[in-house]
Amino acid sequence: MVSSFYYSLELGLSQSVTATSAAKVGVLCAIAAYSMWGVAPLYFKQLAMIPAAEILMHRVIWSALLLFVLIFGLKQWPKVFAAVKNRKVMQVLFVAGLLLGANWLLFIWAINNDHILDASLGYYINPLLNVFLGRVFLGERLRRYQKLAVGLAVIGVAVLVFSYGYLPWIALVLAFSFSIYGLLRKKVAVDSLPGLFIETLMLSPFALIYWVMFGSAYSDLLSNSMSLNVLLLAAGVVTTAPLLCFTAAARRIMYSTLGFFQYIGPTLMFVLAVSLYEEPLEESRLVTFGFVWLALAVFSVDSLMAYSQQRKARKSLERSTG
Repeated sequence: MVSSFYYSLELGLSQSVTATSAAKVGVLCAIAAYSMWGVAPLYFKQLAMIPAAEILMHRVIWSALLLFVLIFGLKQWPKVFAAVKNRKVMQVLFVAGLLLGANWLLFIWAINNDHILDASLGYYINPLLNVFLGRVFLGERLRRYQKLAVGLAVIGVAVLVFSYGYLPWIALVLAFSFSIYGLLRKKVAVDSLPGLFIETLMLSPFALIYWVMFGSAYSDLLSNSMSLNVLLLAAGVVTTAPLLCFTAAARRIMYSTLGFFQYIGPTLMFVLAVSLYEEPLEESRLVTFGFVWLALAVFSVDSLMAYSQQRKARKSLERSTG
């Protein structure tokens, strides 16, 4: 009986250490994913001389090839075939792929046309927009502080519109396209890796048509320098590496915890835009960012409170059933 006790104690400690180690790896993967998304402008700026649509073309083609290798290596083909057999799933993934392609295209264009601040604002707004769309399309109820957070973000955008006469359309289109993409992916039971592979595969014919019919002089890889071709081929890695880190993080830490790391990306973009690329930060735009940052602070506090209440309720239930 004593030996049984010590075995149970050792097993519990082992599981606790394993869970702690997994959580640490998850946190590191989350930081890596959002950091890579945040410094992506550094990569795309190196390709500023190439049209945004052509960069998108390379991103789609090389991502599809790299994802093919990953699907093969990780033995994800059953999940791919299951999705392909479902007509409704394929229709949703096709629309989602078009939205993702449009989001990528606008993001690349914004980076290479000195609108990194607008891109940053869009991805700051994104989590608040997710909450709003969840209310509209999924019937999810907004808590009081969530309503306040959404309201503050709306006020911030309104300030920019009325005081500066400028609608931040880049930020809004980026936020809406990615939020609706996420909403569509939430409705289909397909893992991120097989889903992204199918989406890029369906976009590949359009990319190949562009390459053959509309490609610039840079589309001829044989006439490019080796360094430029390496940059173009790296588009696949730039796309899939953060996604793999994100997926690894999502498997190891709670999704609510993962959400607190999502501000790393737009923050890094903001810093790059202001410090490295010296984009103008007018007073009205700074006020808009201020309202959005305040909204995100309220949103984060609300998420922490909700998480704490859920944790207490779960522990209480475990004690009552134990």
